[in-house]
Amino acid sequence: MTEVSNQRFSNFAIVILNWNGQQFLAQFLPSVIRYSEDANIYVIDNASSDNSVVWLTQNYKQVKIIQLDKNLGFAGGYQKGLKEIHEPFYCLLNSDIEVTENWLFPLKKLFETNKNIAAIQPKILDYNNQNYFEYAGAGGGFMDKFGYPYCRGRIFDTIEKDTGQYNDEIPIFWASGACLFIRKKDFWNAGGLDVDYFAHQEEIDLCWRLFNQGKLVFYTGKSYVLHVGGGSLSYDNPKKTFLNFRNSLFSILKNHKGISVLYILFIRMLLDGIAALRFLIQGNLKQCYTIFKAHISFYVHLPRILSKRKKIQKKTREYFSKSIVFDYFVKKKRNY
Repeated sequence: MTEVSNQRFSNFAIVILNWNGQQFLAQFLPSVIRYSEDANIYVIDNASSDNSVVWLTQNYKQVKIIQLDKNLGFAGGYQKGLKEIHEPFYCLLNSDIEVTENWLFPLKKLFETNKNIAAIQPKILDYNNQNYFEYAGAGGGFMDKFGYPYCRGRIFDTIEKDTGQYNDEIPIFWASGACLFIRKKDFWNAGGLDVDYFAHQEEIDLCWRLFNQGKLVFYTGKSYVLHVGGGSLSYDNPKKTFLNFRNSLFSILKNHKGISVLYILFIRMLLDGIAALRFLIQGNLKQCYTIFKAHISFYVHLPRILSKRKKIQKKTREYFSKSIVFDYFVKKKRNY
């Protein structure tokens, strides 16, 4: 009997990070409670200024609340709050996700099957268009040679219809932080989430470190959830653009193997420049300037990131060799 099987799901902690999200909690928490058997449910509150904590206390006494004294972002909020949670399995769950009946069983079974599986993501569909995949995670995440993340079911802005094509269970490179199941020991052995990211792509960095440690990240299409998406920041929000561009550079420098990282960063920055030029031609000066700011922030943080790279470089491994940018924009490939 494995560590998962001792009781049904009492070893699972479903952990929702909340910041001024009472509306989402009211809408989606009931499905989490209804379909999560005897799992323990936590809400880490990122110093909300709305009525979230009072509302939770009055309406859901079975939900354990961890209150933080300031908004630490996605990475910092989870990093601090999870230290108070002792179940052997975490599920990091966005507050704007509706879970489905029996969603936990396939994940439990996968963890039991292979102890080297550190993290798992279910299929993530669009809550507002449920026949299609959702941008953040879709059918499991991968990384191209220049550090561009993409998913089965979502490449850049092209979203696939769900026809059952990704109902399999396979190893992936990264699992979405919108619904991320992970063993507690592997989470902390890898260092957890990097608080310098604040939000966006911190789960990719974590999964990359797990990969470098020889751990497996898996996807299961036998479980699915429905994600609203853009609950904290809309997809075209300049702050989201800033964090995505900057944090992607962080991850490349920290985790890419050997001296070739200089070539990868050089090409990536050129491609970022092309993206900025595209925004400029479109008349979107704010997004163009945001990419410039992201690069400046990367340089400001360079000493800290180099220090982190030095600590983990002994464990780095080679990864993917394809360029999703070339496949998408030159070869016009729109599906995985």
